[in-house]
Amino acid sequence: MARPRVVTADRSSLTRHPVTLVLLAVVSVQFGGALAATLLPMVGVVGSVALRLTLATALLWAFVRPRVRGRSAADWGVVALFALALTSMNLAFYGSLARLPIGVAVTIEFLGPLALAAVLSRRLRDAVAVLAALAGVVLISEALTTPWAELDLLGILLAATAGACWAAYIVLSRRTGARFEGLDGIAICMALGAVVTLPMGLLTAGSALWAPEALLRGLGIALLSSAVPYSLELLALRHLRSGTFGVLLSLEPAAAALAGLLVLGQVLTATQLVGMVLVVVASIAVLGRPPRRRAHSG
Repeated sequence: MARPRVVTADRSSLTRHPVTLVLLAVVSVQFGGALAATLLPMVGVVGSVALRLTLATALLWAFVRPRVRGRSAADWGVVALFALALTSMNLAFYGSLARLPIGVAVTIEFLGPLALAAVLSRRLRDAVAVLAALAGVVLISEALTTPWAELDLLGILLAATAGACWAAYIVLSRRTGARFEGLDGIAICMALGAVVTLPMGLLTAGSALWAPEALLRGLGIALLSSAVPYSLELLALRHLRSGTFGVLLSLEPAAAALAGLLVLGQVLTATQLVGMVLVVVASIAVLGRPPRRRAHSG
């Protein structure tokens, strides 16, 4: 079975600094999201997701060449659910990007994996951390300072939906990883998502979908949001503890705010920044703790 080329290239130099690899992956994803926000006015939400998944699939399959034959019905069932979670997460998140600053959208979305980790840990401290994160989301959404009628409730709901899909994505990613080697699972997952979204993207965006500028931006998003971070994280996770990885992942809202500022000129208020800090600190408290070991009898 062919292994992904990207994970075998010069491992000694690439894996010497796993923390750097994860930080690069975090920054790459968020700058990819900021670039996606510039594509949305051109081809819409569905068109943007279709371009990302289609071009990312082409890139991954060129290097990974996943094994498709010989898979069981259970394998296909798991990867199909994985594709559903990934595609739904992208559609909801890009929908929120069309209505909210990227720093706000990512912070709200981050409640998904944070809540999942807290539920799985069953620790009171983690539940308190989630409550602190919820308070942070209230602050960053400006629900306390903006009249209810002026709040973009749909944008907030879409970001929260993306978070729920992200939690499902994490669960299904583990199940897919148990059945597929290397990047095979994510490559097949993205291909399934592309098959579903590309016809919808062509229907909604029409010829704008293959305009040179749209394709160029779509390729940048596919690289920054998919191909590069997936490869970097896969390399890093072989040499990094889960707790350390969780702490680094918790920096995503801050990276999103930075990307929004540098790429989109989006400036968050002091209150929103306080809310983001609450979410980041709560995430570090929950995701940065190593899994609790089970006691063995006998």
